Amino acid sequence: MSFTVAIVGRPNVGKSTLFNRLVGKKLALVDDTPGVTRDRRPGDAKLVDLRFTIIDTAGLEETGPDTLEGRMRAQTEMAIGEADLTLFVVDAKMGLTPLDKTFGELLRRSGKPVVLVANKSEARGSDGGFYDAFTLGLGEPVPISAEHGQGMIDLRDAIVEAIGEERAFGDDEDEEAVTDVSIPTGEMEGDDDEEIEAAYDETKPLRVAIVGRPNAGKSTLINRFLGEDRLLTGPEAGITRDSISVEWDWRGRTIKMFDTAGMRRKARVQEKLEKLSVADALRAIRFAETVVIVFDATIPFEKQDLQIVDLVLREGRAAVLAFNKWDLVEHPQEVLADLREKTERLLPQARGIRAVPISGQTGYGLDKLMQNIVDTDKVWNKRISTAKLNKWLEGVQVQHPPPAVSGRRLKLKYMTQVKARPPAFMISCTRPDAVPEHYLRYLTNGLRADFQMPGVPIRIHLRASENPFESKKKRR
Repeated sequence: MSFTVAIVGRPNVGKSTLFNRLVGKKLALVDDTPGVTRDRRPGDAKLVDLRFTIIDTAGLEETGPDTLEGRMRAQTEMAIGEADLTLFVVDAKMGLTPLDKTFGELLRRSGKPVVLVANKSEARGSDGGFYDAFTLGLGEPVPISAEHGQGMIDLRDAIVEAIGEERAFGDDEDEEAVTDVSIPTGEMEGDDDEEIEAAYDETKPLRVAIVGRPNAGKSTLINRFLGEDRLLTGPEAGITRDSISVEWDWRGRTIKMFDTAGMRRKARVQEKLEKLSVADALRAIRFAETVVIVFDATIPFEKQDLQIVDLVLREGRAAVLAFNKWDLVEHPQEVLADLREKTERLLPQARGIRAVPISGQTGYGLDKLMQNIVDTDKVWNKRISTAKLNKWLEGVQVQHPPPAVSGRRLKLKYMTQVKARPPAFMISCTRPDAVPEHYLRYLTNGLRADFQMPGVPIRIHLRASENPFESKKKRR
């Protein structure tokens, strides 16, 4: 039996630092700027012998419900409602503030078990803030240092006492490892070199990243998929900072979606916090299998939109375009025809890429978008037998022979698929460094058309064929 713990407190008391300490990874963005965390982020925590789900939350602030801070507070209150236990973090170095007392009263009224945590207790002069915490009436505070890992044993004992040993340790043997919501820095590529064309697994969980410019409607889109206000949204640009993972089922298949921060042009990204957010979004792209690039249909194909698509394809991910805010478009048929023409013209490196008009606000086109995501993932995982590839290679050379370079004809002798995800092929040929770029594009477009692989990146590697007489030359 597992339990859920929410970390709450006013801004900049070290909640995200404690979250990272408990999950053992730097998942949440941490900065000296107050209010870095905005959405609630779940993670799998380990504290000595305890295993539980931890939720990082935004800093609690007193403000109106219509403001950004008010919507952040609503997200935190939802996390408190979901949790079995709350860790109320205060800053022992700075001491108590009126906000701490206000939210201490809020937690008392919630009726949930609360563990009072005095963070930054390693700092000189923190004793005063530690003893002040007793006045909150939430029991004895636990002095810790989330940054340096001090006091973790005491925190573990306090959690066990608050929630009870039966709930803390019960049925450990029945617990399965919860799906990790982290975003590894390396790529996850489950490739093998089998010659057979393996069947596509329709039940395998699918990782999808949602990316795009700020205020394109990414978080609103995911909330519509989930059917709840899981992610913070609003008219302000750049609300999302962390890459937040959510799971849901679509036609019996588990979909793991990553909401990411809006990606502006590199020259405009100056602040450290925005750089951290963009780096987190890039890690989400590398971890995902399919990436949905969300365009604002009212101002599509900005330069940054094209650069994001190019980045996704260079990373080797399967890409789908989503033209959001379709409910705001006048004359949709004319706009759709124009978008199709621009897609083919401006994205030649992704010929045949799937594009779907949607509305995250109303839910229009979302089922069609999911079907296109699955179809694109099938192509991304596609394998073609060596026999078919060599028969195809022979045919395309007859139709359009390789050019002669310096008076000598190039010969493409053998072809095989070396990996999928994305599809990559190796061609054995004479003088691979002399094969011109335009002929490689001809082969790539031929593969797309003849083997139905639209819209996914295709890699072609050239290798010099071995000379059987090379060893005899060396002996001479």
